[in-house]
Amino acid sequence: MRWALADTATLTGRQLAHLRARPGELAGALGFPILLLLMFAFLLGGMMQAPGGDYRQALAPGLFTMTMLFGLSATMVGVLTDAQRGITDRFRSLPMSAGAVLAGRAVSDMVVSTFALAVLLGAALLIGWRPTAGPGSALAAVGLLLLLRFALLWVGIWLGLVVRGPGALTAVQTFEFPFAFLSGVFVAPATMPAGLGLLAEWNPLSSTAAAARELFGNPGWEGGSWVAQHALVMAVLWPVVIVAVFAPLAVRRYRRMSR
Repeated sequence: MRWALADTATLTGRQLAHLRARPGELAGALGFPILLLLMFAFLLGGMMQAPGGDYRQALAPGLFTMTMLFGLSATMVGVLTDAQRGITDRFRSLPMSAGAVLAGRAVSDMVVSTFALAVLLGAALLIGWRPTAGPGSALAAVGLLLLLRFALLWVGIWLGLVVRGPGALTAVQTFEFPFAFLSGVFVAPATMPAGLGLLAEWNPLSSTAAAARELFGNPGWEGGSWVAQHALVMAVLWPVVIVAVFAPLAVRRYRRMSR
């Protein structure tokens, strides 16, 4: 165990060192969510309807959730780049813990995501967003957001190990926006056509966004389905299911890469 933890710490440091060497990549990861926040708050928010009349209060938790989704492709890019450059094969040939490569990627991505979320929270506060439910509930909301990020990074790791070229990466990055919009991140699912509204309510992003709004004390969309009325439960259940499915798939794929 001590050997595995030491290898994981070494590879986590490697990932973070690469970010220090490429500050533009880190600036993009921090700046793009803030740009989206400003666009929706000041350019598009005027046409949106939100409980309480202030769209920014409902928008911010949804955008926090969307940022966790964007981390999927970032993880996929890192894993795919290492695989294409032969770095992953080199790690597999070294006398090191087999799980350290994936765990190091997971830990480093969670560190970056936590920092990016903190910056986005600060930006939301500057434009007028306010959590009103107390610090304990706010920390719980942040925990649920990071739990979703942890689950989605395993999807990104698996995809990075499975895909063969940049075409698949473009497809995943293109798919992120429709997947985010088909949810309760920006608008109420009840405003969508019946079939789409049902899909939106069962979107994992909807559960995390609704739970974050509740814990932050912000207004949200009401829904009549079971999943909409139990957002806190589903915000925990969805990430657990995603990790249970994709973490074993990623480990299995990593072990079979040379076959």
